[in-house]
Amino acid sequence: METFVLHSHSSTKKKGIGSNRMKKKTLGLLAAVLSVAVLAGCGAKDTGDGTGAATDAGTESTALKDMDVDKYVTLGEYKGLEVSVDTVEVDEDEWDSLVNNVYYENITAENGGIMDRAVETGDTVNIDYEGKKDGVAFDGGTAQGYDLTIGSGNFIAGFEDGLIGVMPGETVDLDLTFPENYGNSDLAGQAVVFTVTVNYIQPAQDGEFSDEVISNFGIDGVTNEEELRQYAYDYLNENAQQNYETNVQQAVMDAFMANNTFTSVPEALVQKYSDAAESSITSMASAYGVDGDTFTQYYYGQDLASFLATYSEEAAKQDIALQAVANKENLNISDEELDQMLQDRATAAGYDTIEEYIGETSREDYREYFLYDKVLDYLVENAQITNN
Repeated sequence: METFVLHSHSSTKKKGIGSNRMKKKTLGLLAAVLSVAVLAGCGAKDTGDGTGAATDAGTESTALKDMDVDKYVTLGEYKGLEVSVDTVEVDEDEWDSLVNNVYYENITAENGGIMDRAVETGDTVNIDYEGKKDGVAFDGGTAQGYDLTIGSGNFIAGFEDGLIGVMPGETVDLDLTFPENYGNSDLAGQAVVFTVTVNYIQPAQDGEFSDEVISNFGIDGVTNEEELRQYAYDYLNENAQQNYETNVQQAVMDAFMANNTFTSVPEALVQKYSDAAESSITSMASAYGVDGDTFTQYYYGQDLASFLATYSEEAAKQDIALQAVANKENLNISDEELDQMLQDRATAAGYDTIEEYIGETSREDYREYFLYDKVLDYLVENAQITNN
């Protein structure tokens, strides 16, 4: 059955491969969820008195620096942890694929696009289009810079055929009708008009790359195929190294936690992480148009309540143990370090001031977050790591 994919956004060309290469030091998807949640505003509001975890009268504090963590955990050996980790290398096929993707995603009408012949079946064309019903643009029926392969059957009957014979740079109106069984009842069986501009025809993806075209991509240090391949390799190699470092951290953390004995875990701390994770997951699920249960079932294989019950306690135990090591080894985050770390994050996120960046979240929550990263680094530095 023919389908039509509605779009509500523009497809824009990207010069580079990716803009966010920030090293992710927090371990695992659980830790990522919790850290994002806690540092997104679920922590206590900063009181300015240096105590950090401001609480209501009679409410148990969840600031680990204020707790006697030794009554909750007996640390096992945490220096000289022996772990074995697989090395991570750049995959040749992935490398070739990335070079190909970067090349063709940066083709434009002015640089490398085919402009001197009409559209044929089998061509991939870059188009702008706007769909209107009764003269009014309908939701999701507009896109710019969309790549469509003619003959793919991805759009409703008549759309792709209507572009055959059109020259790049030309605009045509296509009088079409949505199928009666189309998923959107407002459009099912309705007559519409699509105004379509063919921007250019993509050159065949035959593995042949033009140095002249590459030199016009505007990627720093990339002017020919050899440099493009090196650029792609460097990106993949950096990702591979980051993945390796994450695997090392995970292995060290697993070994560390396996050596510890817990007597109990403060309920208030578990609840703090549970609330933070629920807020974060609900927000992420909403962005995908699903509820929390659907989201956690897909990613974690369990419903939201089960996920929160299991992993919030694990996260609490992990942080208790890390705080215990920090206490024993006199590890801390000074005010100067905290200010610099927050300033770096604020700048990277495009904020003018630290205050704008942290919002209602306590500086002490950030200090705790950064401290546990420092403790993890300490554990890794003192571990005995074998590469497979």
